Amino acid sequence: MFEHKTIDTADKTAFYAELAQQAGGLMTGETNLIANAANFAALMFNALPDVNWAGFYLYDGQELVVGPFQGKPACIRIALGRGVCGTAASMRETQLVEDVNAFDGHIACDAASASEIVVPLVRADGSLLGVWDVDSPTVARFDQADRAGMELACAAFMRANGG
Repeated sequence: MFEHKTIDTADKTAFYAELAQQAGGLMTGETNLIANAANFAALMFNALPDVNWAGFYLYDGQELVVGPFQGKPACIRIALGRGVCGTAASMRETQLVEDVNAFDGHIACDAASASEIVVPLVRADGSLLGVWDVDSPTVARFDQADRAGMELACAAFMRANGG
């Protein structure tokens, strides 16, 4: 059985390393993508300080469709290239946005969101699984340490899900 441990957030590198390890442990032996995505979203949402939304948008071959998440109800479909999520998906690059109001074409699902980080989820064969999206009500909440840490956690997610 998985046991969640509170992680000290003072050292972001150590925090994310432990969070990625917990995520890997949580998904060990489970092969269902939706089950793993739901637990990953719950783990991250509850561990990350100062966030108001954390979840997945999964690529259906044409657009991103909301997947398991924690937070207020979200936009259901996002075209590739639109908003922060669509940009991350089409560019296959993590998007770190200090102020969503300054991001041209930002899609405001929750008016309280002020900053956002989105990590593309790309399989080993180069195909797109979707994106991991985290919002905060605080401007400039995310920095390069968060970027590296989110990418580390997402790598653990992809390893556990055939990616």
